[in-house]
Amino acid sequence: MSNSPPPTISSGHKALFLASFFTLIAAGIGFAVRGAILDDWGADFGFTKSEQGDLTGAGLVGFGITIIIGSLFADMIGYKPLMVLAFLLHVGSAVVTFAATPVFKSKLGVDPAAAKVSAFNLLWWGAMLFSLANGVCESVINPLTATLFPKQKTHYLNILHAGWPGGLILGGIINLLFVGAGAYITRLPWEVAMAMFLPPTLYYGFVVLKEKFPESETKSAGVPFATMLAEFASPILLFLFVIHAMVGYVELGTDGWIQNIMNASIGKGATWLFIWTSGLMFALRFFAGPIVEKINPIGLLLISAILAFIGLRGLGTEGVSPLTILLMATIYGVGKTFFWPTMLGVVGERFPRGGALTMGVMGGIGMMSAGLLGGPGIGYDQDAYIAKQFQAAEPELYAKYKAAEQKGFLVSEKVSGLDGNKLGELNNKKADELTADERKVLDANLASGKYALRTTAWIPAIMGLCYLALVGYFASQGGYKVEEIVGGAPHSGEQYTGGVEGPMEA
Repeated sequence: MSNSPPPTISSGHKALFLASFFTLIAAGIGFAVRGAILDDWGADFGFTKSEQGDLTGAGLVGFGITIIIGSLFADMIGYKPLMVLAFLLHVGSAVVTFAATPVFKSKLGVDPAAAKVSAFNLLWWGAMLFSLANGVCESVINPLTATLFPKQKTHYLNILHAGWPGGLILGGIINLLFVGAGAYITRLPWEVAMAMFLPPTLYYGFVVLKEKFPESETKSAGVPFATMLAEFASPILLFLFVIHAMVGYVELGTDGWIQNIMNASIGKGATWLFIWTSGLMFALRFFAGPIVEKINPIGLLLISAILAFIGLRGLGTEGVSPLTILLMATIYGVGKTFFWPTMLGVVGERFPRGGALTMGVMGGIGMMSAGLLGGPGIGYDQDAYIAKQFQAAEPELYAKYKAAEQKGFLVSEKVSGLDGNKLGELNNKKADELTADERKVLDANLASGKYALRTTAWIPAIMGLCYLALVGYFASQGGYKVEEIVGGAPHSGEQYTGGVEGPMEA
């Protein structure tokens, strides 16, 4: 361990680091609250699960686009213009999102179908602008932190990206206190809960406008762009990209739905579970670097995949006790914690010449997968269960409660799930007010969510096989080794950089 004193950092650079931390706080709050108000949107506007999944996806997919674009151009235009753009996108997302209700009400009496379409479009674009803002932030804050702390990258990137689960925890607390019929203090309009991401946004915007940014580390080092692009010719890197697409699906796709799905089973306990798993992520990521130093990163990913499979299968099992749900959520929470950062660490260790570009593309692929596949796919699974199993068991009830619209997913057939307005009315009733038929509908909704989790569990199972193949590959190459751009041993404490977090889930 090096005994050299820690590098000094100016007050302005400290402010930039704290502002970077707050971008992830804002992102986490917005993500957590959006996942909790899906039922409000369904009840207010009549959205099906597939439509809610599309909105969840929009809150993720833009991230993947802008982190890749931002990573390409950050050196050319500098950090500050990009962060100003992110601030404007965050504020703009709030304006567009909050317009949904007044526009819906203004059109409802004239054309209900058009009112629903308008509300959906506004919410979709609001979520998209939010995800675009998050992606722009991520294209800056990772290389910015590396520039501010060139000798302590792993340590400070871990601290920086604890902001994401920190935001999830704050969002979960907001949900407990103010969201849904069982809110502990009072049920506020969903717009108020969603607006909670604005205070940290306004803080980082103030700092960005006030402070001067340093030049990027890559630009200072003079790494040629062609050298970075050459790394993309590696089959192993391309294989890692494929695996990371599955990471985005199973991690962020599931996190976007988990509160909604488990709420049908354990009510407000679902939010407590979300806070618990986010707390695990928050705590463990402070220790990710030391953990990965002692364990081969590929081995850790293999263990994580096994844990995620067990946890999701357990959460998707019907009729289990609350204690079993807590156990399975804990197993899943530990498993998902290390996926994203360790995948980025592997790319950083094996393909260092790619710099921020390879990591940016990696994060972008994961986020686009979560937005285009994870959120919509898990929503579709729930509607497909209703359209098949529930319709077969209770055809008359299905006909009464099904949505008018049909939705498909990729090449799957179009199906009609439950009408969001009608399901919302049932969710707002007390247990002793429900009829036997209404309980059957709610039970079917619960079963559809469990089915979606069981189906999603096969993704980490496939990932586990991929990691096992990588274990075999590296064994045939003499073991997993960290590639160096120049000679010399890695800095103490950075033999493995798997603890370095990345986009959103970093």
